Amino acid sequence: MADTREMRALACEIKFVVDERLAPAVREWARTYLQPDPHGAGPYRDEYGISTLYFDTRWFDVFHRHESFGRAKYRVRRYGDSGAVFFERKLRKPGLLIKRRTRDDIEALDRLSDRIIDPDWAGHWFHRRLVVRSLRPVCQITYQRTARIASTDQGLARLTLDEGLRATRIDAPRFDDDPGDEVLDGRVVLELKYHARVPAVFRRLIEEFALEPETASKYRLGMAAAGSVPARDGRQVHGSRDAAYA
Repeated sequence: MADTREMRALACEIKFVVDERLAPAVREWARTYLQPDPHGAGPYRDEYGISTLYFDTRWFDVFHRHESFGRAKYRVRRYGDSGAVFFERKLRKPGLLIKRRTRDDIEALDRLSDRIIDPDWAGHWFHRRLVVRSLRPVCQITYQRTARIASTDQGLARLTLDEGLRATRIDAPRFDDDPGDEVLDGRVVLELKYHARVPAVFRRLIEEFALEPETASKYRLGMAAAGSVPARDGRQVHGSRDAAYA
């Protein structure tokens, strides 16, 4: 098992939701000017599948960004059909991104159904936060990713292109074989991650393809696609562009 913490000051990202017909050209551009992801596969060493379980409260406080729930996401991530999973927390504060993840065998997912926390388990920190914050599994999102990187004066910059997003509701901490409903209907998510200033190589990409930034949360998009979401006052908030693109 591996437990890692990462703190990135001045961590920035720009998201774009673009037509899937543009994706091949963007991918070709990225393969021309950027290096392959060190963990990628395929002929260009930059592709892999991702399945992620997301957790939220009974009243979907994470979805609605209610108070402190709006700053952190708790998720379990699996790459392809690997027998390993990663228990992750992504916490964002002004000017700072803090990520923590622990790797374990996929069988460890069963531990999350237990209300008793095992302090000797490397993933106990993740389990404890689920219990304390009353978080439960609510959604699985799957997609195919192309990832490329570049070294800049401010550090490593990363481009990801996520296609074929699908989402399904879940009520237990396990991966579902059914990927569920299509999320973006002919569109893909492009993300550029960097430190402090937009690297020149990314500025060229944005200019060449006339890209317009658009805030988009995969979790909220997935929940909207998979059905209605209760508002905090108990009413139903049906999936909509305004609710998901926030």
